[in-house]
Amino acid sequence: MAKLSRYFETFREPDGTEKMRVFVRGHAVLRLAATNKGTSFPEDERIALGLDGLLPPRLTNLEAQVARVSAAYATQPTPLSKYQFLRNLQERNELLFYAVLERHLAEMMPIIYTPTVGEAVQGFSQHYQSPRGISLSTRNIERAASAFDNSFYDDVRMIVATDSSAILGIGDQGYGGLAIAIGKLALYTAGGGVSPYRSLPVGLDVGTDRVDLREHSSYLGVTHARLKGEPYLAFVDRFVEAVRNRYPRAILQWEDLSKDTAFTVLERYRKVLPSFNDDIQGTGAVALAGVLSACKLRGERLSDQRIVVYGAGAGGAGVAWAMRDGLMADGLTRDEALSRLFVLDSKGLLLEGRAMEDYKSTLAKPLAAIAGWGRDGTAPDLLQTIEKSGATILLGLSGQPGSFTEAHVRAMTKNTERPVIFPLSNPTSACEASPEELLRWSDHRAIVATGSPYAPVRAPSGELVEIGQGNNAFIFPGLGFGAILSNATEVTDAMVMAASRALADYTAKLHLRHGLVYPPVSELREVSIAVTCAVIAQAYADGVATSTRIDRSAIEPYVRAHFWRPRYLPFVAG
Repeated sequence: MAKLSRYFETFREPDGTEKMRVFVRGHAVLRLAATNKGTSFPEDERIALGLDGLLPPRLTNLEAQVARVSAAYATQPTPLSKYQFLRNLQERNELLFYAVLERHLAEMMPIIYTPTVGEAVQGFSQHYQSPRGISLSTRNIERAASAFDNSFYDDVRMIVATDSSAILGIGDQGYGGLAIAIGKLALYTAGGGVSPYRSLPVGLDVGTDRVDLREHSSYLGVTHARLKGEPYLAFVDRFVEAVRNRYPRAILQWEDLSKDTAFTVLERYRKVLPSFNDDIQGTGAVALAGVLSACKLRGERLSDQRIVVYGAGAGGAGVAWAMRDGLMADGLTRDEALSRLFVLDSKGLLLEGRAMEDYKSTLAKPLAAIAGWGRDGTAPDLLQTIEKSGATILLGLSGQPGSFTEAHVRAMTKNTERPVIFPLSNPTSACEASPEELLRWSDHRAIVATGSPYAPVRAPSGELVEIGQGNNAFIFPGLGFGAILSNATEVTDAMVMAASRALADYTAKLHLRHGLVYPPVSELREVSIAVTCAVIAQAYADGVATSTRIDRSAIEPYVRAHFWRPRYLPFVAG
């Protein structure tokens, strides 16, 4: 038996039939998204649950409901209206929402996640209709424990929390970032098998530095400047303590924290409760997986490459660290790995002796390493770095649209026959260059992947070149689900690297022969299963798994057996 909520629980009959026991009656059953089956309530359940006369007489099954909703969705005129349509469905009948999403995942993923979710975040207060998750602010953080006691769910295993300070290339969005946490958890369920009844989005409203938000009449967040420093950490301390007390088995994903706090928060809490930062670790893992695939496609080793990372925020640093660890896994020492890695921020190549954040200093080049570059005393810019380093791989995490130019690409083609160029910034409006531009400037020699979805590009031969999407959704659902199923006490760096290798191995097995460095999004569930299995195995190897050990050959069947899928259970009155 699983007590999921004060309103319902699941259980199995002696013959193994799974059922749901519901503790509410009448309109309340229909108003709770987790218990509403709409026109799929059979007559005996309508009578037992006090629904008789409240629903249309005709009984329809889940497939008929999916067809009806999908047809209505298709009539929505804009991406934002499609997003609103799906969110309204989620608040009305959550299981039907996931059934629709499961059947149209590739089509709907850009709606519920990047890029459309960015627009939803910006208009969150104006479009607000229904509460979801937990909202903690400076007005109630002292009551965090009681706020969590009010939560709808009693057995939460996956939490996505954001302070909305660095959203998807659009920056500080105040309270609106809660939409990101909601969207991420939808992918944990639809793509990663995590039960929606065991997941919880959390908004950490510590204020906003956007005066236009604070002064807007419809803004729903607190109207003061952001907390910083010790007051900010004291706020997060109270949140973490409340999570540990209410949901001691939960995995926590930090989402869209600014670089000023992301690294501090990750290190401060990752051993307090099992947690990870998708912007740092997920971005690094998915980028490394694509680079490993590209190296296999070229018949080369990662350790032979010289890698330029353009952008040194949370995502850029995460990618740089992943590349360093990948180079070390390929046989290099730490110093050798760093010698092949070049990281730039808005001021140019990171060099020792320059004032910079602590996390950047670990990636800064010794001045002796560029002694022969003939510079004029300033930090080398991107073009100089590409030319002087002999870069074979260029990764964009800058959030600066148009920052990769034809000159940059032509310089890359002089260093290698098939340069690897990944403009990974999200959303599309922040992408460093379009795939069409990168292919044209490289005479269609470049191996290109992006962070957001792009249409195929037609080559001069007439062939359509598919553009791989280095989407973090290939990593975080499996990483989280693996930590849940292993009951991990920590999400280790090795578990993140195992997720990255699993994605690369999946691509190599099924798609590399077709020239793809990432799988299609339509295969997200199978990718997540592969990643989950690898993460569980690594959790055991690292000694952080506390669940009963599963034989390696039995891990995949175990994962598939626990992978949540939308289906209506028989209901009984409780």
